[in-house]
Amino acid sequence: MELLGKSMGVGRLHLIPDPAPASKTGSAGAVPLSVSWPVMDLRALRCFVAVAEEGHFGRAAVRLHLAQPPLSRRIRDLEADLGCRLFDRIPTGARLTAAGKVLLPEARDLLARAERARERVRAAESVREVVLGAVAGAGLDSCPAALAVLRDTHPGLRLRLHEAPVTDPTGGLRERRADLALTRLPFDTSGLTVRQLGVEPLVAALPADDALAARSRLHMRELAGRPRFRLPAGTDARWRAYWLAADEDTPGPVVASVEECLHAVVWDGATGILPAGAARRHARPGLAFVPVDGHPPSRLVLARRADAPDPLVDAVAAALADAHASADPLVGVHPVVPVAHPAAVAEASRPA
Repeated sequence: MELLGKSMGVGRLHLIPDPAPASKTGSAGAVPLSVSWPVMDLRALRCFVAVAEEGHFGRAAVRLHLAQPPLSRRIRDLEADLGCRLFDRIPTGARLTAAGKVLLPEARDLLARAERARERVRAAESVREVVLGAVAGAGLDSCPAALAVLRDTHPGLRLRLHEAPVTDPTGGLRERRADLALTRLPFDTSGLTVRQLGVEPLVAALPADDALAARSRLHMRELAGRPRFRLPAGTDARWRAYWLAADEDTPGPVVASVEECLHAVVWDGATGILPAGAARRHARPGLAFVPVDGHPPSRLVLARRADAPDPLVDAVAAALADAHASADPLVGVHPVVPVAHPAAVAEASRPA
């Protein structure tokens, strides 16, 4: 037995039995019994709500830009489908019956839901911008592959990069400058949803003429006693302590960007730790980057505000996570060779 389509409302249900096999004499099976559900379409509901709110068929017809006869016909059809009267006709117009009063809030809700659905479907095809915060180059090597996927799956999407200062590990999320952030742990993640993508080794940034610059690898304890570049007071405490990786009273210049970290090394002779990708992105005369042990690697994460669900942001996050997972393990974590330069170059790079 086949159950035919059902739409919103109460009414007759069409049940059509499977056809009986033809007899040997060729006679057909029994005539199917049918019961049907009505089609309570949105146009009929709009007409009903207009008449209910105007209290008059003529005024409702003007409001809907309809002639009155088709409006009246839709109301009669709706009443017939529901099996009850929705309006009492009175000398001044029309008044809701008890059944009509029950239907009115339901009809308004259905129309509002239909409009919301229409807006969401249209929005899915319209141009939409998602702002991606990035902190200290976290995960940016995966972006080209993710963008290639998103261009096919979401052609109306515009992805804009917000390069956050290293003093903001949330990548602009807390200030609502970004919808999603590629960043690194540890920091205070309260109010955020965080998904770990992987880890990235660390390198020590050193002046090229430093005795340790020619080493193939070193340990954090070998940096003890040297000036360190440090993040300013007021920066997230866990984030600040992780990147300092030394006693709080260790001397050194205060920095607010990766460029300032590098200038502190070349100009002030300071040292410090950076993600391994910095050796590729920021190689320049006067600097050496040496892989370092003795400190936990940097954990790459995707973060977003927990109170702002958004299917499009979900799609961007999924594309970035997939791109990172399918990339060559060495992408973004390249083997680092110390970049040694003559001491004279480092000296020339220092300010007069």
